[in-house]
Amino acid sequence: MRIGELATAGGVSVRSLRYYEEQGLLTSVRSPSGQRHFKDTDVDRVVFIQRLYAAGLSSRTIKDLLPCVDAPSEATSDAAMERMERERERLTAHIDDLTRTRDALDGLMATNRAHRRTLRQPARPRSA
Repeated sequence: MRIGELATAGGVSVRSLRYYEEQGLLTSVRSPSGQRHFKDTDVDRVVFIQRLYAAGLSSRTIKDLLPCVDAPSEATSDAAMERMERERERLTAHIDDLTRTRDALDGLMATNRAHRRTLRQPARPRSA
């Protein structure tokens, strides 16, 4: 299967497939003319890689998880689980940071609302 066919079948761009290959997530065989050729099973791999990206994982993390797919064993499964647990902890910390940031923004918005209310009140007459 050529790169354009894999891109269509996997629902990704040709550029994404080239990136996956550069990152070591996907491999191809080159024809004498230099064209990339992929296996039919690479469609499933591309879909799987997309699921991993959708879960917020980096290409480096995905590369660390692929031995579990390529050479399934208890050891590779345990290593993948440990890596995913670390990524989950990282994401949880990031979510906590985002929540604090959102809460700080909520506070600023409340201050702004209160200030805007004072602008709407009629001016008090000055006493002489």
